[in-house]
Amino acid sequence: MNIDHRNTAKVPGRIAGLGAGCLAALLVTATAAADSRDQAKRIHDRLAGVPPTASVLADMAADIQAGNALAAAETAMQNRAFYDVTLKNFATPWTNRDQTVFAPLNDYSATVIGMVRDDVPFNTALSANLVYVSNASGLPAYSATSNAHYEQAESRGVDLQATLVARQQSDLLGLPAEATAGLITTRASSEAFFIDGTNRAMFRFTLMNHLCHDLEQVQDTTLPPDRIRQDVSRSPGGDSRVFLNNCIGCHTGMDPMTQAFAYYDFDETQQRLVYTAGAPNAKYFVNAENFKPGYVTPDDHWDNYWRKGHNRLLGWGWGTTATSGSGAGAKSLGEELANSEAFATCQVQKVFKAVCFRAPQDSTDRAKVAQIAASFRGSNYRLKTVFAETAAYCMGQ
Repeated sequence: MNIDHRNTAKVPGRIAGLGAGCLAALLVTATAAADSRDQAKRIHDRLAGVPPTASVLADMAADIQAGNALAAAETAMQNRAFYDVTLKNFATPWTNRDQTVFAPLNDYSATVIGMVRDDVPFNTALSANLVYVSNASGLPAYSATSNAHYEQAESRGVDLQATLVARQQSDLLGLPAEATAGLITTRASSEAFFIDGTNRAMFRFTLMNHLCHDLEQVQDTTLPPDRIRQDVSRSPGGDSRVFLNNCIGCHTGMDPMTQAFAYYDFDETQQRLVYTAGAPNAKYFVNAENFKPGYVTPDDHWDNYWRKGHNRLLGWGWGTTATSGSGAGAKSLGEELANSEAFATCQVQKVFKAVCFRAPQDSTDRAKVAQIAASFRGSNYRLKTVFAETAAYCMGQ
């Protein structure tokens, strides 16, 4: 058999002669595919906390290669671990004074999870007549006096994505519909922040958890002190300068808004939230002898003094719901707080830290936070949009 070898010697030359251009294109394509897989895995790991399956990874990588990292992030958020783990850990520190993630599932954290899953506008989180429970079989019923329903759901590994259902707080907690205020009036929140004290804790922790500001950051000594209660001494230690230069800075803004909670208390004996319409709780009159001419709380009317002064920069009325800066009760105060620019920015900052494993740290990060906050508002406060855009930003190059 005769074999023609005339062209075989030229084969290596032809491969080399594919030229650097074709070979470089192949290498770029392969590198891009590898990079997109790495980025897809990073997005999935950070949103769901577990590795993706091979098929999910391939789908996400294809979306990223096509320039659609947001679609990849939406795919990652379909994993149940996004709800059972990521969102549970995200919301749990807001439910307790220690701000620890190592607290059991409760009606506060479950309601955050349900709202995110169902794309409930998150600017209603502090005002809605809403609470989420699990419909998994074998669980104790929701109770206004116990957290057993949620603790057992967590201990049994119930699929929260599949089993959470929306209910009305007015049906389960015995509150009038107008007295419900979303996360503020959940049982877990009430137990943590309405118990004992003067109900100022509820305001402070709501401010910290949902506007990302503590009282020291919003001090303003230029506002009128006419609504500061009797329990605040005007001359601590016999020195009125302490009040005028320090105490007044927080109380002039806080006390007029904390009045919204005048009818609420957490009863330790009953282990439940108690609401007494028209009758301010006794805690609003404690230590009245400290300064008898101080403000005596007559009802639950509140005013936002921070709409003037430097705290107007918190962006009151920025949201989709118009608010006036005054009202009666926790529901309308929740609307005021959740429709501020500070509220929207705070949610983005918290998601950024949870997904990127760091706080925003430079001008580029801060510009991105502002852009995502605007997207958040434009998406009717869909929190999954914030998670998706943040994950795409931090997926790496």
